[in-house]
Amino acid sequence: MSEATDLAERAGDRDPRIGLRAVAALRRLLEQLEAVQVRSARNQGWSWQEIAAELGVSRQAVHKKYGRH
Repeated sequence: MSEATDLAERAGDRDPRIGLRAVAALRRLLEQLEAVQVRSARNQGWSWQEIAAELGVSRQAVHKKYGRH
């Protein structure tokens, strides 16, 4: 997780260029991590509703984003 820690530190940089680049990289990393965990949950038999509840979104939103993967 050192990459995430490094990015989080850079996100607070006083230079907006560095901070914004770090925020964008964190966003990409977060999307990848979420996809891994959704796949894992589905492989373990979780319903779309259970996954959505843990992510704090609607069942429709999570199914639309990951349902075809």
